[in-house]
Amino acid sequence: MDRIALTQFIQSTIPLSAEKAETISLQFHPKNFAAGHMLVKSGKVNDTYFFLETGFMRSFLFDTEGNEVTVNFYPQNSVVFEVASLFQRAPSHENIEALTESSGWALTYEELNKLFHEVPEFREFGRAVLVKGFIAFKERTLSMINKTAEERYDALIRTKPEIFQNAPLKYIASYLGVTDTSLSRIRREYIKK
Repeated sequence: MDRIALTQFIQSTIPLSAEKAETISLQFHPKNFAAGHMLVKSGKVNDTYFFLETGFMRSFLFDTEGNEVTVNFYPQNSVVFEVASLFQRAPSHENIEALTESSGWALTYEELNKLFHEVPEFREFGRAVLVKGFIAFKERTLSMINKTAEERYDALIRTKPEIFQNAPLKYIASYLGVTDTSLSRIRREYIKK
């Protein structure tokens, strides 16, 4: 595994030289996870800031009735961490699971903080990643209010088709806020269009 994808991701997130992006990428350590590995466990403090180079992950939690609800999906070339737990040093409410064999590059919380304080370009990179994540979260939250399940499905299949290649339908249904049966109906109707 080389650092080309990580270096390119850093450069695509903020404008900076290839040399500076490579210097930042050299601070990350390689990590590999088997399918089913929990990067973050509910009740534990998230200590890893992870760039997913290959593989597919999801975050989920349990509702008040004990049902798993998928909160997010992470395709390759994503930064994966539970923001509240990592930065507040508090136990996570979410779990982050590798759905497939996954590999990438990681920083511990201490290494992340050191880079934030010592490398202004990394601080800008981190800010850009957080802003992008916040915007995606806001858009998803609003879509759960002002879009129908059919519209959410259509948007997901158009903008993130890799989810349908890597995640079981029950996870996709919970992410869309529908039952498995409703998702089957939506998919049948969508195919007819």
